[in-house]
Amino acid sequence: MKNRNILSLVAVSALVLMSGCGSSGGSGSETPVASTELPSEVQAAIAAPTSTLSQELANTLSYMGNEERLAYDVYNYLYAQFGTKQFTNIATKSEYKHITAVQELVRKYKLDDTIAFTNVDLPSLGYINTPIESMQAGSYDISAIQALYDDLTAQGSSSEVDALKVGCIIEVVDVTDLDRDIAIAESENATDIVTVFNFLRDGSYNHYWAFDKGLKNNGVNDGCCTWSELCHPEYPQNDNGNGNR
Repeated sequence: MKNRNILSLVAVSALVLMSGCGSSGGSGSETPVASTELPSEVQAAIAAPTSTLSQELANTLSYMGNEERLAYDVYNYLYAQFGTKQFTNIATKSEYKHITAVQELVRKYKLDDTIAFTNVDLPSLGYINTPIESMQAGSYDISAIQALYDDLTAQGSSSEVDALKVGCIIEVVDVTDLDRDIAIAESENATDIVTVFNFLRDGSYNHYWAFDKGLKNNGVNDGCCTWSELCHPEYPQNDNGNGNR
């Protein structure tokens, strides 16, 4: 997403941590308890020795913190609007874990305060040790993320189909950004970051197919592929597409 993809996707489709699928379903009366336990390989990566990071790679931690929190916030917002279960399932069973994983990476690399994030261009939120429940939903310290949140919540409020389309947008943007960031981490042999970012990307693949299925269950026969810029049949699929990783 980095400014490179945000505007194009939003226009066509009309945290910082530092700083189920089916059709709709449910009345929104109960929200699942957030799941916090990270996979063992992610825990091991976070516990591994630090890598030497370029400024570009360090900034991916800040950006991904904002980006994963945006997904969590938007999905909670849209769940409150429509009661569509995949929004709350993905937010509480997956995005919560994603935020936790990136926050742990930020703590790891900010421990001695030798790493600075130069892409924070709004007042820093200082969320390095803040519980996720205490973070202000819809407020970010990278302006591109702030603009995206504002655009997507407005877009998704029109109808349940528009809300599900917003889910497709977010996951396509996440995958695109993570593809680039994983390549940077691999080039710098930052294997801990590669492992964590692969975990995030695997989740985004699942979420994409969950929203695709949700659209189809709402009568949108081509799902996310109704919009050419959101059509990614090459994304890996699991058997149930529940998007809870």
